[in-house]
Amino acid sequence: MFMNPDLLLVLANDRRRELIAEADKGRLLTLARLARRARRAGKAPAVRGQPTGTLASCEPSVAVPAR
Repeated sequence: MFMNPDLLLVLANDRRRELIAEADKGRLLTLARLARRARRAGKAPAVRGQPTGTLASCEPSVAVPAR
């Protein structure tokens, strides 16, 4: 079966637009991820693995008995 050249051109242009949109989406997500990481870096680091108070931590990596 022979394809119409105009149809092939339309299909090629549609695919090109899809690829460009996908690349733009990827760039946007990467920029948002980097901005979020930069915002988090400015905050004070969370204290993890150090028990506070008299209760044991809920994290499985910390084995501290309750007092």
